[in-house]
Amino acid sequence: MKIAVYCGSASGNKPEYIEAAKRLGHYFAEQGIDLVYGGGKVGLMGTIADSVLEAGGKVYGFIPKALEEKEIAHTGLTELTVVPDMHTRKAAMADMADAFVAMPGGVGTFEEIFEAWTWAQLGYHGKPCAFYNVAGFYDPLFAMVDSVAESGFMKAEYIDMLIKTDQPETLIERIRSYQPPRKKWT
Repeated sequence: MKIAVYCGSASGNKPEYIEAAKRLGHYFAEQGIDLVYGGGKVGLMGTIADSVLEAGGKVYGFIPKALEEKEIAHTGLTELTVVPDMHTRKAAMADMADAFVAMPGGVGTFEEIFEAWTWAQLGYHGKPCAFYNVAGFYDPLFAMVDSVAESGFMKAEYIDMLIKTDQPETLIERIRSYQPPRKKWT
């Protein structure tokens, strides 16, 4: 299994974020799960990649040429693919991954997991989308998403399709047992 993880190119300001990235990376390797990610060596991105590698796992990175040139590409990966732009990066990651996980991060992280979730909601894929909710990082976002449903812009079943946890074991268990909802408009 290959899981795409979206997360910050920064480490954040709580030590729990770094510890959670290390724990998840080690757990991926122990479970024989390959990491698919944005190819950077900095922030939580670099932390999870390094953790998978040090535990003997495989890591596949996709980095846009402009970011590689700024010397943030991780050169010690199982495989690093340099792509022309962000659109190509996201498409390549989505194609390779069997599931999508958002760890803490900024607007790029939000955009990536929301795109994967939108595609799942529309039935473009049946892959699970998850939030690794370290230290309650995503709680305010979950409240906003609930408000979207309460306001009539989204059905509850599309919120319920999300996996939300702060435990690696629960995350992988729920990814492995995931069943997508019926396709939208069917």
